Amino acid sequence: MRIFSKHGRCDRFDGDTLSNPPQVGRRILLLILYTLMVFSPLEQFAIIRILTLRVGGLDLSITNSFLMTVLGLSLLLGAYAYTLQESGGKLVPSYTQVCVESQYTFIKGLVGDQLGKEGYPYLSVIYVVFTLILGCNLIGMVPYSFTPTSHFIFTLGLSLSLFIGLVIIGFSRHGLHFFSLLLPAGTPLGLAPFLVLLELISYVFKVISLGVRLAANMLAGHCLLKILAGFVWTMILSGSPLLTLAGALPFGAIVILTGVEFGIAAIQAYVFTMLFCIYLQEALNLH
Repeated sequence: MRIFSKHGRCDRFDGDTLSNPPQVGRRILLLILYTLMVFSPLEQFAIIRILTLRVGGLDLSITNSFLMTVLGLSLLLGAYAYTLQESGGKLVPSYTQVCVESQYTFIKGLVGDQLGKEGYPYLSVIYVVFTLILGCNLIGMVPYSFTPTSHFIFTLGLSLSLFIGLVIIGFSRHGLHFFSLLLPAGTPLGLAPFLVLLELISYVFKVISLGVRLAANMLAGHCLLKILAGFVWTMILSGSPLLTLAGALPFGAIVILTGVEFGIAAIQAYVFTMLFCIYLQEALNLH
């Protein structure tokens, strides 16, 4: 295996290198740098245009992000529809029916805990939000697929859309009294302008934090898996029996982290949904 050093020399790495122990650490470092530079962990997040479609000046092209979003949501909704049609309502439920009913009960319990009975009219919206994020997170765990929720434009667009809905609900329910959310009760008149400005900035940043939190977690997890996978592959192709054997350690870490990423995919969908319920409770009750 040939690796270019910083001086432009082409160094060869093979099993004979191990006969000189002081060079082993340097070669391993070069392997790591080679993996990071040639196989960029950010390549998996590139948006690729699959089908170009333009209507006037509007670009409606189908990309891998759009395709994976529709596919992830469709697979989950299709599984729900099939379960309800085939085994819905049976006294002895099937495994898929138990999963679907457990998810619905979980989301309903979350809405009840955060919003009470007045939150049940919004249960369908909250359920779809959870299903959308969960589907996009899980579809990204399929090798050579794409994770839509790893892009800030996707998560920020979703959070902004939801917050616009929250503002509409707040004004329709409370009118101009909705602005009292920006001014805590008992605030001295002299501090009111400063607190209103701070509360407004805080309220706006809720939109940003809601989207950034989801995208950052998915981005970091997939980058870590990509770096470790490239490192293992480079060690296997090095031709050195010792490095090939040592590659079992990062490979085991990949297996463990893959399981952790599945858990994070579900947890992040739950966190996003729970925070949305909290913000909805603020819009409904102004506290």
